[in-house]
Parts: sequence; structure tokens; C-alpha cells
Amino acid sequence: MREIGKVNSDGIDFGKTAQDYAKHRAGFPAIVFDLLQERGIAIPGQSLVDLGTGTGTLARGFAARGVDVIGLDPAEAILEQARLMAQDEGVSVTFQRGSSEETGLESGRFDVVTAGQCWHWFEAARATKECQRILRPGGYLAICHFDWLPLPGNVVSATESLIQKHNPRWGMSGGTGIYPQWTIDLARGGFEEIETFSQDLLVRYSHEDWRGRIRASAGVSASLSPEDVVAFDKEHADLLHREFPNDPLFIPHRLWCAVARKPRE
Repeated sequence: MREIGKVNSDGIDFGKTAQDYAKHRAGFPAIVFDLLQERGIAIPGQSLVDLGTGTGTLARGFAARGVDVIGLDPAEAILEQARLMAQDEGVSVTFQRGSSEETGLESGRFDVVTAGQCWHWFEAARATKECQRILRPGGYLAICHFDWLPLPGNVVSATESLIQKHNPRWGMSGGTGIYPQWTIDLARGGFEEIETFSQDLLVRYSHEDWRGRIRASAGVSASLSPEDVVAFDKEHADLLHREFPNDPLFIPHRLWCAVARKPRE
């Protein structure tokens, strides 16, 4: 499996998307923090590691709520954006390079490990083993995802078709925003008390932001040449103007989380 920020066998490198990633990705909705805190996860005073942190959407949100946060990502360009955003927001997060499979962090130190919008890039068996290692007994692992939803005739479906036209190797279309395999990953990794929850939301995007969001995706800037990205973006702009002229757009998304605990000793 692949990890955000690394150039993998498919040539995907999220470091190339750093500026669009920081500017145009909407990030996780605020409700995710409330739903996790209701379950005793990421409450003030806890220590937390956010794997595949990207621009720190989760990490910064946890820090703003009084959590002691380390954000790990292998892509330095993404981490630089995360540091700037944290500084602008006045929150304190330690951002450092690291892999989900080999964090380099102290064993048994942390109350919570999170993985937002990135578990599908990890080697699940190694990542769960590493989470077990760095968590305290009874600590939590929370996997969160926030997906756009392609529905018949909507802008997401049309956009996904355009990505496939320009990048036939991209195989991530048609998602439902639900990931039962990840609960199996957690169970196989020795985690207990596994729970999932989800909520559907509409996210407001201007045409400009939706184009930037798509450029920052795995199927576009992270894998296409700069020239091909320009060609895609022009056709995408034309598509939006022609078929989806309302600006802003309201894009259906699904928040989905799986949470589990390390066994208590």
C-alpha cells in the first residue's frame, strides 16, 4: 500500500500538490471533533499522534481543543504548509517527518493515534502494529475519512469521469465513503471495542476552490505532469461553467470514522 507524500509505484506524490492542498482542501468538518470527544477521544490534556497529517487538518483542530499533538507526514513540502497554517491559527503542533509504519516515537507514550484521509495509503498490518507500540494500554486509534460522494448526474460524478479521461490509471472513483475493511485491519491488529459512525454533509465550494481541490487529488497534480494538469484544469473549468454554472457549489460528502482501543493491561 502507499502513503501520502511518498512517490509510489504509481508515481503519486502529494508533495507536488502542497499549495493547492493547503489552499483548497476543505478539510474535516468541526463535528468530527465533537463526535470523537463524545467517545473520550482527543479530549483536553491527552497526547495524540496524527499519522499522515498532511496540512494538519485534524492535528490543528485537536490542538485548538487543548490536545498535545504531534503530526507526522513523510512529505516535507506538506509539513511546511501545515506549520504555516498552525502559526496563522495560533495553535501549537509539533510537525515532523515520519512514517505510519515506523514513527520513531517512544513506546507506550500516547493516549490517541489518529489517521485522517490516509489509511488507504498505509501498510495496514505494519501501521496497526506501530500504533499498538506507541499507544498506552487502553489508548485509542481513530481512522477518519471525509469523502465527496458521486451521485448520478452530480458535479462529483462528472468530475470523476473527467479525471479518468485524463488519467486512466486513476482507480478511486465511485466511492461510497464507507470502509468495512479498515475495521478488519483494526481487529487483526489486536484492537478492541471497535465502533464506526458516519454523517453526511454538504460542503460549500466555489468553482475556483473545487478546481483547486481536484488538482490536489491523487488523480491529478499528484500523478500527472504539470502540462497535463493545466490541460485537465482548463477542461474542468469549462465543464463547470457549462454544466454546473451555480457558484458556489454544494458538494455532498460523507464523514466516516472507525475507532478502537488498545487492550488494557
